[in-house]
Amino acid sequence: MAAADRPVYLRLRDEIVAMILDGRIADGDALPSVRAFAAAQGANPLTVAKAYQSFGEDGLVAVRRGVGMFVVAGASARLRDESRRHFLEQEWPEIRARMRRLGVHPAELLAEPA
Repeated sequence: MAAADRPVYLRLRDEIVAMILDGRIADGDALPSVRAFAAAQGANPLTVAKAYQSFGEDGLVAVRRGVGMFVVAGASARLRDESRRHFLEQEWPEIRARMRRLGVHPAELLAEPA
């Protein structure tokens, strides 16, 4: 499924996952408030709340009433493992097949630009 075809709440979730994997949000850190993240993304706060709810359902965040949602210990490692597995099982085979079709060799990808 192309990124544009994914529901908005999943695209917002992907953005938060990227922030966690990039280290911009660490285990123990608070997620941005729903309103702040919605404003930054130009999204409806209810859609952001749905994305955040999915993190709670997956046990990746804990709610501290009146304070916010916090990334639980080990969440970044779990997300990295899940993302890595998805890449290797779903995305890489398509990339490898396309490289084969185009005659792109892995060494070309690793070569330093001139």
